[in-house]
Amino acid sequence: AIQRNQFEAEKKVAVADTSIQNMQRGIQQMEEEKEVRYSQLKQLEEERVSKEDELEKRRTDLQQLQEQQERTREQILETQRDMEALRQKLAEENRKLDSKKNEHDLLKSLVDSMEGYPESIKFLHNNSGWNHKAPILSDIIYVKEEYRAAVENVLEPYLNYYVVNNLQEGLQAVHLLDDNKKGKANFFLLDKFEKVNTEFHQPDQTIPAIDVIEVDEQYRDLATHLLGNVFIAENEEALKDSNGAVVLEKHGKYVKGKYSLTGGSVGLFEGKKIGRAKNLTKLQQDIQEQELVVNDLKAVIQLRHNEVIAYNEQLKDNAIRQAQEDINRLTNQVFSLQNKIESLHGLQSTAQNRLEEMQQNLDNTIASIESTRKEWKELVILFNEVKDTLKIAEDDYRGAETQYNMALAGFNEFNLQVTRQQSKINALSQEAEFKSNQLNNLTQQVESNASQLKMTAESIVESSDTLEIAAQELVEFLRKKEDEEKILNEADQSYYNQRNHLSEKESELRHKVKEKEQTEHLLSDIKDKLNELKLQLAGMKERLNVEFRINLDDIIDQPRTGEVPVEELQEKSDRMKKRLENLGEVNPTAIEAFTEMKKRYEFILEQKNDLVTAKDSLLQTIQEVEATANQQFLDTFNKVRENFQRVFKALFTDDDTADMILENPENLAETSIDIIAKPKGKRPSSISQLSGGEKTLTATALLFSIYLIKPAPFCILDEVDAPLDDANVGKFTSMIRKFSEESQFIIVTHNKQTMSAVDVIYGVTMQEPGVSKLVPVDFRALT
Repeated sequence: AIQRNQFEAEKKVAVADTSIQNMQRGIQQMEEEKEVRYSQLKQLEEERVSKEDELEKRRTDLQQLQEQQERTREQILETQRDMEALRQKLAEENRKLDSKKNEHDLLKSLVDSMEGYPESIKFLHNNSGWNHKAPILSDIIYVKEEYRAAVENVLEPYLNYYVVNNLQEGLQAVHLLDDNKKGKANFFLLDKFEKVNTEFHQPDQTIPAIDVIEVDEQYRDLATHLLGNVFIAENEEALKDSNGAVVLEKHGKYVKGKYSLTGGSVGLFEGKKIGRAKNLTKLQQDIQEQELVVNDLKAVIQLRHNEVIAYNEQLKDNAIRQAQEDINRLTNQVFSLQNKIESLHGLQSTAQNRLEEMQQNLDNTIASIESTRKEWKELVILFNEVKDTLKIAEDDYRGAETQYNMALAGFNEFNLQVTRQQSKINALSQEAEFKSNQLNNLTQQVESNASQLKMTAESIVESSDTLEIAAQELVEFLRKKEDEEKILNEADQSYYNQRNHLSEKESELRHKVKEKEQTEHLLSDIKDKLNELKLQLAGMKERLNVEFRINLDDIIDQPRTGEVPVEELQEKSDRMKKRLENLGEVNPTAIEAFTEMKKRYEFILEQKNDLVTAKDSLLQTIQEVEATANQQFLDTFNKVRENFQRVFKALFTDDDTADMILENPENLAETSIDIIAKPKGKRPSSISQLSGGEKTLTATALLFSIYLIKPAPFCILDEVDAPLDDANVGKFTSMIRKFSEESQFIIVTHNKQTMSAVDVIYGVTMQEPGVSKLVPVDFRALT
């Protein structure tokens, strides 16, 4: 028993020691992990501070970049607005320049061709047999634009006059006209205008016409002669006191002479004849000035464009994008580090709590096992003492047993000696007596050892009793624990019972609320039904009063006079109601309605017959149209098929075959058409198995086969020759050249061979960014 108790105590101590060692190792490991986490926290904090500093720096850099970017963008936008305004101004100035150039070209063409002048004037202008450099009056006078129509109205009879130096030049021109039968011409003789009267009466509110013209000094007297007594009026008040002067309205509306008035609407081309040569010179000067303005604007625009390019180069989108990416990356890293730090703090807190808990468990385990350890040590000491005592007793017993065995051997030998030698019996008997005494001593000693062993057993029993008392105390503690657990379970059970009871009460409350809602709903239905019954009662009361002249209030309290049961009366009333419902309301206009419906029926029947007849006629027409269309389609298809086979062989070789087949010849309106092309050496099952060039030539053959039947005025081909080789491009251009007799082809191409075969090339180029320009080349003008 002592050995068993000692073994149990030793086992408990060993288990406790193992648990203590495990907890100590766990505590040591947690301490080491705590130190590692602390170092990690320190490192992460330093890294977080570094990242935050770097993040703040990058944010500052980004803000500076964005501010610089914004300033640069504002400068770009401002410069682009200036450029846009300059471009608009340039476009306006270009329009002015183009307008002046067009006006100059038109005017130069008119001056060169002498447009609007008689044949005699044109003849003299181109004849070198006289002073053909002499000017015409309309060419030597320049009039301000706003007064041209007015001055031209006065000088109209003289605009075709040649201005010559003397009579001899005039006669020379007259003889030329007479000799060549070119008509007549008029001349001003400059040498006759040396002294011209320049004093004329100027009416009020007028300006002299001589002041609104420009003329060379040599022609000043001639101009004074013609316009010296001519004045331009601002309004009609000047007409009242003209005093013999010629008064013009500034826009040419009227001309007031001394005794005459001429006027009316102003023509669109009035004022365009006078001063052509001077206007041409003026236009050339204006064009030069306008070109300088346009060139200056272009230079300024180019300068602004260079500034925009420089500003664009200053834009740092990549740097801003990189800074934003760095900020996002650093922000994510800071958040990641913060999360790691918080996680490590949480782990540290958890580890600290776990460490304290393990330390407490370790202390509790050490405290709880201490008594067991002490008891185990006492049992070990007691066991060792008993073991030593038992070992001594066993040694004594083995010695006594040895002696006994030796005595027994001697006795046996003595017996043999007695048997052998009768003579030594006495001696042997004495020796046997001695051995017997010695045996008695040994027996007493064995009994003494047995008593000591019994005492040891009693001591072991006492130890066992002590151990049993400890076991009983442990059992008592376990029982108390079970009682406490039972009390806790009963409390949990009571809690869950109360909770279930509360849930049942809540469920009952919900049922009560639901029943209340149902009751309220039922009460509402009853009220609705009551209101409906009241309405029916009021309707019935009104109906009795109107139809039967019966007041329901007067008869409702009167007793019944008949003996017929209420059920029978109700049944009879229902039958009568059904009969009334079946009969319907009385219609006094039924006869007129019948007559009208009969007429309408006859009309609809007639319309139906017309529709049936029209339907039959329409179906017949549809059949005829379908038959005609099918026949025309079949004829056209056969022609296209023949043309397709012929053109296909022309584009390929005579050994190549192609065909068009109707998939459903029975239904020509909905049938599909299969295109079969079989170049030499190939047997494709479908057209999709052909190469790109073969597909293009096949499609071209089909197009031209249709063109042979009904040519179109225009045909646009977009890079059809792209997949063709040089040989097939030659065939393609030859076919285009042949068909261009009937149609006009517009081809988009990059092939030089195709370009060389066309009549006109239009090249699209871009001289300025975003501005396309056509460059035509007409080969027909070269042949």
